[in-house]
Amino acid sequence: DELGVGAPTLEDIITALMAPGRDPREDFETPLLKSDVLSIEDLRKGMKLSGTVRNVVDFGAFVDIGVKQDGLVHISKLSDRFVKHPTDVVSVGDIVDV
Repeated sequence: DELGVGAPTLEDIITALMAPGRDPREDFETPLLKSDVLSIEDLRKGMKLSGTVRNVVDFGAFVDIGVKQDGLVHISKLSDRFVKHPTDVVSVGDIVDV
């Protein structure tokens, strides 16, 4: 009652807390990463890479391309057409070309 949540929600929270460190994004299919791109310093303007969408936010999507830090693809660069919200064109786990 103090938290203002129902029993099912509280059970879900307790179950999640009992399994710390579990990241469901690790279960997604991964793209074939370039072996010569291992750090941000290896990136060059104009490179075309495949990556996995790790998070979608109101202003774009964070994509893992294998350099230990996800990169942001701004909403304006997700499509050639108008995008109202990034989830209209990408989802967590999608493999995309960047």
